[in-house]
Amino acid sequence: MQDSSAQPDNARIGHWQRLMMAVFAATVFVGAFLLFQVQPLIGKFILPWFGGSPEVWTTCMLFFQVLLLAGYAYAHLVVTYFPRSLQATIQIVLLVAAVALLPILPAATWKPDGTESPMVHILLLLTVCVGLPYFILSATGPLIQGWFGRTLPGKSPYRLYSLSNAASLLALLSYPLVVEPLLARQTQAQVWGWGLTAFALLSIAAALLLWTHKPAGDKTCRTKHTATPAPRPDRRRWLLWLALPAGASVVLLAVTNKICQDITVVPLFWVLPLAVYLLSFIICFHSERWYVRNVWVTAFILSFIALVAATSLTAEISAAWYIFIHTAALFTCCMVFHGELYAIRPDAKHLTGFYLMIATGGALGGFFVVVVAPLIFNTYFELYVGLLMCCLFVLLSESTGAVGSARRRVVWICLICIAGAAGFVMQSKRLGLGGKAIAADRNFFGILTVWEKEPDDPARHHFVMQHGMTNHGLQFTDPARRTEPAAYFSRKSGVGLAMQYTSHKDNRRVGIIGLGVGTIAAYARQGDHFTFYEINPQVEHQAREYFTYLADCKGKVDVILGDARLTLERLPSEQFDLLVLDAFTGDAVPVHLLTKEAFDIYLKHLNPNGLIAMHISTNHVDLQSVVRRLAAHFGLSTAWIETHRNDAKGIFDSDWIILARNKDFQSNPQIKTATTQYKNPPKDISLWTDNHANLLQVLK
Repeated sequence: MQDSSAQPDNARIGHWQRLMMAVFAATVFVGAFLLFQVQPLIGKFILPWFGGSPEVWTTCMLFFQVLLLAGYAYAHLVVTYFPRSLQATIQIVLLVAAVALLPILPAATWKPDGTESPMVHILLLLTVCVGLPYFILSATGPLIQGWFGRTLPGKSPYRLYSLSNAASLLALLSYPLVVEPLLARQTQAQVWGWGLTAFALLSIAAALLLWTHKPAGDKTCRTKHTATPAPRPDRRRWLLWLALPAGASVVLLAVTNKICQDITVVPLFWVLPLAVYLLSFIICFHSERWYVRNVWVTAFILSFIALVAATSLTAEISAAWYIFIHTAALFTCCMVFHGELYAIRPDAKHLTGFYLMIATGGALGGFFVVVVAPLIFNTYFELYVGLLMCCLFVLLSESTGAVGSARRRVVWICLICIAGAAGFVMQSKRLGLGGKAIAADRNFFGILTVWEKEPDDPARHHFVMQHGMTNHGLQFTDPARRTEPAAYFSRKSGVGLAMQYTSHKDNRRVGIIGLGVGTIAAYARQGDHFTFYEINPQVEHQAREYFTYLADCKGKVDVILGDARLTLERLPSEQFDLLVLDAFTGDAVPVHLLTKEAFDIYLKHLNPNGLIAMHISTNHVDLQSVVRRLAAHFGLSTAWIETHRNDAKGIFDSDWIILARNKDFQSNPQIKTATTQYKNPPKDISLWTDNHANLLQVLK
């Protein structure tokens, strides 16, 4: 006869199980959402402080990956070695401490002064401002899954992992589409703080449930499971758990760097690759059915070939296609890595160790891209190295059984090597453009190369400085031509005409944001004072070492290192007759120099009759509409000046906009003749501010 008391007990056990599952799921979801919301939030806040460089985000990503590793290690140690009561106590104490450290936004005292190492400064800033909250959030996934596996034996914890990735993806997509457009940065931080408080309450509830609840039959379940213990993974499998996520991390950061360098540095282009990376995790870890090895390896090879072609045709394809090709290569590559990773996943007993190795691999990949690659490469070859080496590793690995037969494996290896070699050739050809590199330096701000061209023709022999893919100026070696401004700065260019307009003034004061090779110094006369603001110290070194514009300058010239906006923000009014903004040349646009707050600073340093000359030549971004919107807001008159290429004179195509508080400059004969009528009215875009700049509206 059945015991009637068993039914209430079973009902009570079922109630507790449903409650625990709901609390655990809610904690994992909220924690993952906050974890990936804070990344673009804090990155966007500090980006203007460090010159808008793509390396700001990759440094942030290195920090996040290292903290993720620390959180996973903490979860693994706590779940494996501590009793339930101590696990709950430690977690509650850390949660209270994290909430006590709110808010997370750094104070103005953290702004750099230009003398410190940017990478070290960013890592220290992030550690102090978001270190503990991010650490706690990082530990949530494996910790809660460990608790889940021990309190609800027999149920798969991998669903919580899929839920965690889904929440992370939702956080990433909602930031550029919802949070960033609607909320100011301070409000974003405040709302995030409220979310952390709610997460802390959920986590405390989960810890208390773990501490107080011991489900009936737990002893039986443990006996049942320990009767046939899961085999311990061998060393080769542990190595694969490390290597596969490391490869995916390398490609993620390299693709993010590439998109930001060739288009612009905004949270949208941080979020998109990271979202694609997470999507591959969600798909692969949801079910084995979604990863069909031969299909995804084939898709990766095709996308790799498309990426090689896109690298050589950056200026000829649209920004949308460029982004699509790179994210497609990232997605297919990550599908291969994560599909193989899920195929060799362990039993739930080794779950936290598995996640710890994934986090370690991610941190190692980030360390390679952020720290090692700049030391061993003078250009951004880590994308191709990551794609080639990691895919070859997967193809050659017997442990994954990748790609089937040995003969088919050889075919794939040959195809990948051919595509990789083509990528190296295309990249080198695009960089060198037929010249010989005589100097190449890579630092936090990118890769700076000096090319020697036409060495056999004394009349055309010249040197070019190139930052990534962007020319920063050139100079002829012929004594008769070396003092003549060239490249984007010829006498008929916008800056040349602005210099001519101010030529009647004695002792001109001119500020130039962006040094390049120092070409604009050629316009200085006796008594003039030209001040260059340059964030990259390597630019000044190469400008003085390989070019003579600064040495030949007839007036007084100063070079002030550090971010121009931060420097000018600290200084009293310079009363410039002309302020030249040459920080937008090329594809990577420093958005923080094109906001309302930035223009407030520029106008503070301009005398009432002064001019602003802005160089806005870009392949992918319609900066003309942005500048005209700013001009309309501040009541400034504008003139658009186009210059067309002349190889014999060393002149490049360029677009300049001259701005002033009054319209007098527009009636100057030279400016009036050179002014190009705007072909179209400016796009109906919102005014760019530090809180919001909608890049999607102005992509070409």
